[in-house]
Amino acid sequence: MTANPRSEFLAVMRARGFIADCTDQSSLDHDLTATTVHGYIGFDATAPSLHVGSLVQIMMLRWLQRTGGRPIVLMGGGTTRIGDPSFRAEERPMLDGTAIASNLAGIRGVFSRYLDFSSGGAIMIDNAEWLDSLELIPFLREVGRHFSINRMLALESVKSRLDREQSLSFLEFNYMILQAYDYLQLHRRFGCRLQMGGSDQWGNIVSGVDLVRRVAAQRVHGLTSPLLTTADGKKMGKTATGAVWLNEESLPAYEFWQYWRNVDDADVGRFLKLFTEIEMTECERLAALKGSEVNEAKITLANAVTALAHGKEAADAAQNAARSLFVDGHKDADLPRIHITGDEVTRDGLPIVRALILAGLASSGKSAKRLIQDRGARLDGVTIDEPSYMISHQSLTKGALLSAGRKRHVQIALTR
Repeated sequence: MTANPRSEFLAVMRARGFIADCTDQSSLDHDLTATTVHGYIGFDATAPSLHVGSLVQIMMLRWLQRTGGRPIVLMGGGTTRIGDPSFRAEERPMLDGTAIASNLAGIRGVFSRYLDFSSGGAIMIDNAEWLDSLELIPFLREVGRHFSINRMLALESVKSRLDREQSLSFLEFNYMILQAYDYLQLHRRFGCRLQMGGSDQWGNIVSGVDLVRRVAAQRVHGLTSPLLTTADGKKMGKTATGAVWLNEESLPAYEFWQYWRNVDDADVGRFLKLFTEIEMTECERLAALKGSEVNEAKITLANAVTALAHGKEAADAAQNAARSLFVDGHKDADLPRIHITGDEVTRDGLPIVRALILAGLASSGKSAKRLIQDRGARLDGVTIDEPSYMISHQSLTKGALLSAGRKRHVQIALTR
């Protein structure tokens, strides 16, 4: 790894935790400081929307543009017809042309929030432009001869599937060749010198780097990001209720906001660095917050990520909706309110157990703890599962919504 990257892009990537592997980081660093580097990431159209599992790659493209590079969004209208077999247990379902076109239309809209596509800015292109018109014999002679079956079988993405004795079709086996050919085409058309992706794409990316070197006699680069899991070990972008989609048609902005508002405390600092553009010093400050104060960091995270994905107005509306919940058809203004004095609040805030008792939602500390253990206690719509939880001064000043089950709700606020 380059000790001190000279290029702003690599400095940002390293500081914020985006880098897993790079083909030659020193060489890439040199090119980034010497010229405008075109870098691309491919997105296959397997669903009507991308989900937050793709957000690391989208942010990499955004940072490339912000630091002077030129991002290329490669839509996989051609490769979607095959399906990437990397680390999959079985072949992807085959989609017809109509389904792929519909999915592409849904995915394209995501990028306008993150990238500037005006003249001289980001580029969006579909690999169906060259893949759909390929002739087999010329393709095999120009491209196929540069690929070793021995090496392809040794790639971890393929080897792991074969080791489990799971079928790998000849159709899927060709995916890495077509992805490498994408890199060659983008190099020829735009002078593209960088392919990025998740670490599961490392083998495919290296194959593309090697193909451009062999056919075009040019040095190009590959850069991957770590595959993310949440603190509880789950795959990023998956919840009990399904995927966290980036298109509002697939997931309302409010639910998207709530996903980030409810992330594990241990994920907050990492997610602030990866999914927002908040200054690193502020990310570090927010990541260091403990106890009830971590809610400040979570709200900041939810607002920043939602503003990028859906716009600031949608983020503000989501936060306001979270604070002004409609409960059983009644806005919070219609709910019972209690006011507490500063005597009830310690330096760390108000204990949730005490708050439930003051609000009349629990008759004793024992019943309050039982309510919490049964996951029936909520604060501003978020389930509280720790009896030691402290409601922050900030929440109490604004007015917090306490809930016991689905039908009992009380607003609690600090008297000024």
